[in-house]
Amino acid sequence: MTGHLIVSDEAATRVITMRRPEKKNAITEEMYRAMSDAVDTAQNNPNIRCLIITGGSGVFTAGHDVEDFLKQGTANPDAVRTSGAVKFLYSLAHNVKPIIAAVDGVAIGIGTTMLFHCDYVLASSTATFSTPFIHLGLVPEGASSLLMPRTMGHQRAFEMLVMGRTMDARVAGFVNAVVAPGHTEAEARKVAREICALPAEAVAIARKLIKLPPEDMTRRIDQEAHLFSERMRSKEAVSAFKAFFARKQN
Repeated sequence: MTGHLIVSDEAATRVITMRRPEKKNAITEEMYRAMSDAVDTAQNNPNIRCLIITGGSGVFTAGHDVEDFLKQGTANPDAVRTSGAVKFLYSLAHNVKPIIAAVDGVAIGIGTTMLFHCDYVLASSTATFSTPFIHLGLVPEGASSLLMPRTMGHQRAFEMLVMGRTMDARVAGFVNAVVAPGHTEAEARKVAREICALPAEAVAIARKLIKLPPEDMTRRIDQEAHLFSERMRSKEAVSAFKAFFARKQN
């Protein structure tokens, strides 16, 4: 357990749980680094066959901790490109173990984009997905501009990434199964047991065949991060963030 992250190994599965309910599991730099480490250290561990990422019952994550993110970006705009978030996304891109996401409640920003690096997504009937970058004058991140159209089709990806609309689990197009609220983790463990019972080498090879090469994903992550950091300095983004904090204070 590191700060607001709990990492536990159960049988052949590593469970990574975001636990910051007072902030809707908004992800800090410390949490990103710990999540990245949890993924990285599983790679060469033969005892770990599968990973689960969850936020517990009621919420997955509200995405970047905005105050933490702005402090970093304001102090050094280029830091956006070398942030813990980018390191975590690199870890997901290079990961070779099946990842299951258990989403109960809101998944905002990177809370949604990280799901496109996962292999199986379980969501509760109350789960919602949104990437509101556009409303902050920003652009997609996490290789979502590459992975979303590939998974959802151009039109759905446009609706989410360019129009900034929220989708629920029934129409999102990247959810494997919808379950009752409060049951996503239990169902994720069932799926993990099913995967872990399969021949490990065959799973690894088949998974690699259907995934994009890691270098394709990291190249897009870098491209998006560069544009993202440029947009952080734009008049549109500065104005949007000022309005965001004004709403929070009222």
